[in-house]
Amino acid sequence: MTKPLALRTARTVCPHDCPSTCALDVEVLDTGTIGRVRGAKDDPYTAGVICEKVARYAERANHPDRVLYPLRRTGPKGSGQFARISWDEALDEIGRRFLEIEAEHGAESIWPYYYAGTMGHVHRDGINRLRNAKSYSEQYDTICTMISWTGYIAGTGLLTGPNPEQMAESDCVVIWGTNPVNTQINVMTHAIRARKERGAKLVVVDIYRTATMEQADMALLIRPGTDGALALAVMHILLRDNLADRDFLKSHTDFDEALESHLAAKTPQWAAEITGLTPAEIEAFAHLVGENPRAYFRLGYGFSRQRNGATNMHAALSIPTMLGSWKYRGGGAFHSNSGTWGLDKSQITGASLKKSAVRELDMCRIGPILTGDPQALEGGGPVKALLIQNTNPMVVTPDHALTRKGFEREDLFTVVHEQFMTETAQMADIVLPATMFVEHNDYYTRGGHTRVLYGPKIVDAPGEAMPNHFVINEIARRVGAPDAVTEKTDREMVAETFSRSGYGDLDEIEAASGFVDRALPDDKSRYADGFAWPDGKFRFKPDWEATRIKRGVNWVCDPSEMPAMVDFVNWNEPTSQTTPFRLTTSPARTFLNSTFGETPGSQKREGTPSLLMHPDDAARLALQDGAPVTIGNHRGSVELTLRIFDGLRTGVVVAEGLHPHKAHRKGRGINTLIGSDPVKPFGGAAFHDAAVWVRASVA
Repeated sequence: MTKPLALRTARTVCPHDCPSTCALDVEVLDTGTIGRVRGAKDDPYTAGVICEKVARYAERANHPDRVLYPLRRTGPKGSGQFARISWDEALDEIGRRFLEIEAEHGAESIWPYYYAGTMGHVHRDGINRLRNAKSYSEQYDTICTMISWTGYIAGTGLLTGPNPEQMAESDCVVIWGTNPVNTQINVMTHAIRARKERGAKLVVVDIYRTATMEQADMALLIRPGTDGALALAVMHILLRDNLADRDFLKSHTDFDEALESHLAAKTPQWAAEITGLTPAEIEAFAHLVGENPRAYFRLGYGFSRQRNGATNMHAALSIPTMLGSWKYRGGGAFHSNSGTWGLDKSQITGASLKKSAVRELDMCRIGPILTGDPQALEGGGPVKALLIQNTNPMVVTPDHALTRKGFEREDLFTVVHEQFMTETAQMADIVLPATMFVEHNDYYTRGGHTRVLYGPKIVDAPGEAMPNHFVINEIARRVGAPDAVTEKTDREMVAETFSRSGYGDLDEIEAASGFVDRALPDDKSRYADGFAWPDGKFRFKPDWEATRIKRGVNWVCDPSEMPAMVDFVNWNEPTSQTTPFRLTTSPARTFLNSTFGETPGSQKREGTPSLLMHPDDAARLALQDGAPVTIGNHRGSVELTLRIFDGLRTGVVVAEGLHPHKAHRKGRGINTLIGSDPVKPFGGAAFHDAAVWVRASVA
C-alpha cells in the first residue's frame, strides 16, 4: 500500500508533558488526518528530538476507538453501555441536572474536576470560568507539583533556575530523582552534549537502574525516600574537606554555625545505613561535585512523591548552594520555570466572577470525598455532580478502591468530556467527545524551559468532537451563568491573554517564531544578585509559613512538625513483617500517566503490567520470573507479572506505568495500593511511597 503524501508540514506543540512541551512538525495528510510527528529541529530545546510516545501520535489521533458522539449511559455504571444522543440533548440534560442538584444541595455540591491531559491553558483552565461564575466547589491542585515546588521554593523563594540548555556548559550534570529517557528525553540531549563537548561527568541518583542510569558515569542507587540523607552527607563532606564555597555561603545564604554543627553529625557512615550506598560511594560523589562546582543539578518530580518529598527536594537543592554552583554558567539547580511566566489568565479563568469564599476540595482525595469523608469534604455536604475534563481519576488518583466506590454511587451525576472511553468515562452518565491538540488552538507553557508556545489547529476534528472551550460555554448558558460565556474563539482567547500579559500580538508572534521567550536574564535565573526572599538569602533554614503564603496553599499538618533547617525526616509509610516491601510506581516509557494506554504501539512496548523485584527477594519467596504475583496492603491488592531485576535494592519493588485496569487480571490498577493521605506540609499524594506484601498468585 502506498503511503499517502503529506499536503504540508505544520508547526504545533505537544500538549502533554509540561517540562518539555516540545515544538513539533506534524505532517498533514488531509483536512482531518495527521501523519508523522517530528521534533522541531529549529527549536533550541526540542532540538529535533521527540519521545517515542508522541512520535506515534498519529496512532492516537486517528484511532478507530475515539469517542466521536455524545453518549448517555443505558446500563449500570462501569458497564460501558451507552446510547448515542445529540449535543443539544446532552447539554440540556447536563444543564437541567446541574440546576436541580444546585437547588436541592447547593452550588458546592457540584465539583468541576480537571487536570493536565492537555497543558494548553485555554482548554485546560477554562473550566474555572464556569466554577467561579457558579460558586461550584474549588479544586485544590495537589496531584503533581505540590510537594516538589514546595521544597524548591522553600530554598530559593522562586520557581526558576538556570536555562536548561546550559546543561551543555556544565562540568558535571546531576540528574536526581527523574528518568528523562522515559519522561523528558530533551534533558538527555543537553546532558550528553556536556559529556561530548566538555568531558562532563553524568551522575544519576535514583531508586532503580533506569534507562537514564544506564548512561551514567556515576550511578547512585538509593533506597526510596532517603535522598535527604544522601544530600546531608554530601554537604557534611563538602564542609569537612574545604570544598564548600564559604564566600558564597556568607554572601548569598543563611548558613551559620548552628547549621554547620547540625551537618557535622551527618557523616557518610550515617547516610550509608539509611540510603544503602557505601560510605565510599557517598565520598566519591561529594568529591566529584566538590571538585567540579560548575555542576548542574536537574531535580525531578519522582523523588518528591514521598511523604518526606518536600524536605528531600530542599535537601538536594542545598548541595549546589553549598558548592556555590549558582555562580557559573552551566551551574546551579533547576526544577521548573513555572514561576516566570507572568501570565494574566483572568479572561480564561473568569477570576473576576468569583463571588465568595467556596470550599476547596483536594483533588488527590477524590476517593474519600466521593465516599463522604467529613474531613475531606471540608465539613460541607456531599458532592452530587462531577464535570471532568483532561484527566482520568479512575486510574491516576490514589486510594483507587475508595475512588471506584465513590464513582459507583447512583446518586452521583457524572459528566466526562473525553477522547477515549477511559475507565472514568465508563463511570459517567453523560460522555462528551473531545478534540485533540491538533484540532483546536491553544498556547502552552514550558515548565522545563523558558518559552511559551502557540499551537494552532491544523486539522478538523473527527465525528462530533468539540473542544473544552465550547463545552464550558454551552454548559454556562444552560445553568444561568451568562457571565461565564465568552463569544471569543479559542484563538482569540490566546491573543487576549498574550496581550494582557505584555507578550505582544499573536499574529506577529505566530508569523515570527510561534513562541514568546520568557527567559530571565542569566544572572537573575542563577540568583547572582540574591535569592527571591526579602533578605536575598538562600534558606537552609526554611520559613515554611512564608513559603505557604508565597505559594497560596494550605497547611495539612501542625507547622511545628516541619524541620527548622535542612534535614532528613523519616515520615514514609513504614514497612513491617506484614508488609515488608517498599513499592514505588514509576513512569513507563510509552505511557504518560494513563495517556497512550489505548494505542497499539504503547501496549506492545509495555506488555503486561509487571513488578520488578531483586533476585534475592524472589528466591527467598520462591517466586519465578514471568509468574503472576499478587501485591497488596490494607488498601487492596493488585496482580502483576514478576520481572526479576538486579537493578534495585532488596526490599524494594517497582511497578512501571499506569496500565488500564482491564490489563490486570483482577481489574484493579496499581493506585489501589497508594494512600491519599496528604503529604506534609501542604498536601499532595505519596505515589512512590507504599508498604506492600508480595506473594504468588492463586489461580
